Amino acid sequence: MMSSKSERQERHLQEQEQQRAGGGRRPAGADPVKREQILEGAKRVFMRSNFDAASMNDITREAGVSKGTLYVYFENKEDLFEALIARERSRIVSSIKQLLNDHDPIEVALHDFGVTLVTSITSDYTIRAMRTVLGVIDRMPRLAQRFFTATPENGYTVLKAYLDRQVATGTLSIDDTELAAKQFIELSMAGLFKGRLFGMCDAVSAEQLEKNVSSAIRVFLAAYGREAP
Repeated sequence: MMSSKSERQERHLQEQEQQRAGGGRRPAGADPVKREQILEGAKRVFMRSNFDAASMNDITREAGVSKGTLYVYFENKEDLFEALIARERSRIVSSIKQLLNDHDPIEVALHDFGVTLVTSITSDYTIRAMRTVLGVIDRMPRLAQRFFTATPENGYTVLKAYLDRQVATGTLSIDDTELAAKQFIELSMAGLFKGRLFGMCDAVSAEQLEKNVSSAIRVFLAAYGREAP
């Protein structure tokens, strides 16, 4: 049961939210600004604490919303975490799609794609999220499935579409562009991703990243370039 002080704080938050909504109020759970506010608060909480330690109360305080509002937008902590991952994945996909410009030399397009994708995958936020999922995989298999299951658009599918276009124009010679996309991404991440995931290094230096991606491009084009055997 909530204390009288907690009840007053809850009512105060609700009143503040109603005042901010004003005359342009949206249907419950349909305000994208409010949803983003909650997600940003949840992100800060999850970055400070592991999944089990974080609570919905922590998130309401960090986001500056009432508990009632929080539950209008998200059913539970798992739902919130999934939404955060989906948002981050969408941002990454949006950025890397713009880098695979068909008018750029293929070496430039692959370089920019590789550097941006590996930087995102080895970032503190992504690594913490992956560790969180691995830590609860036995108790919450659905969370792990949602995290690792391929979405309609992701790094692999975006690169595959680009490779398909390069094959169509004769720039590359590839029988299986889905496999080739996975190969290039794995080459770009070689040694960096697992090193970050298992705490063997705190960060990936710009020099390491450049060396990995440049090497990946050389190997990839040696296998799939027009002059490849």
